[in-house]
Amino acid sequence: MALRLYRDEALVLRTYPLGEADRIIVMLTRHHGQVRAVAKGVRRTTSRFGARLEPFSMIDVQLHAGRNLDVVTQVDTISPFAGAICADYAVFTCAATMVETAERLTHDDGDLGTTESPQQFLLLYGALSALARRRHAPGLVLDSYLLRALALAGWAPSFYDCARCGAPGPHAAFHVQAGGAVCPDCRPAGSVEVDTQTMILLGALLSGQWVVADASGARERAQAAGLVSAYLTWHLERRLRSLSHVERA
Repeated sequence: MALRLYRDEALVLRTYPLGEADRIIVMLTRHHGQVRAVAKGVRRTTSRFGARLEPFSMIDVQLHAGRNLDVVTQVDTISPFAGAICADYAVFTCAATMVETAERLTHDDGDLGTTESPQQFLLLYGALSALARRRHAPGLVLDSYLLRALALAGWAPSFYDCARCGAPGPHAAFHVQAGGAVCPDCRPAGSVEVDTQTMILLGALLSGQWVVADASGARERAQAAGLVSAYLTWHLERRLRSLSHVERA
C-alpha cells in the first residue's frame, strides 16, 4: 500500500515535546489549513531537520497523512524568520501573539480562503516578514495583523461609520460589543471616548495605509493598542497568553 504523502508550504505556529525525542509541530499550511504533525527524533542532536521546525519559520514540508497526527518526513527552509524575530524581545512577543491568534482562528479550518488564495496564511506570512525585516514598528504590525485577521474571520470593526446604524462618521465613541465606532444615538453604556487621530490610525491599520500608520504618535498608538486588544479578547472569548507579554515602545 502506497504511503499517503503530500507536500505543502507552511508557517510553524507552535511546537511541544512528545515522548523523549519527538515533537508535535502545529503548522498553518498554504493549501491544507492547520496541520498537526509529529516530527520524530527532532530533539536529538543528530536530527536532520530539527532546527528547521522552529516557530515563525516558513518551510517546505513533506508529510505522511496519519489517522490522528500526520508525520513529518522531509523539511526545507524557505524563509528563516525565527532568527531575526527571536533576536529582539519586543518583536518576539508580537510574533508570538500573531501565531497564537492564527492557531485560534484556523483550528477548525475556518476563514482560510481558497487553495488559490489562502487568506489567513498569506496574511500571517506578510506580517511575520514585516516583523523580521523591521519594516514598521512591531506594535503597529501586530495591531494591523490582528485587525485584518479578525476581519477575515468575519469580525471586521468599523472605525468611521456607526457600527450599529451605519450613520456616516467620524464618531468619537467606540464600543467593542457593538463592533466599533458608534454614533450618539446608538451609543450604549460602556462606550469609550476615542480621539479622532486614534480612529484614523485604527482605520489605517485595518486597510494597510502604512504612510498614515507610521506617522502616528505614541498616544494614538497606545490607545489603539488597547482597543485592538479588547476587541480581540471579546471575539476570541479569552485573553491570549502571549498578549500579556507584548512590549510596547
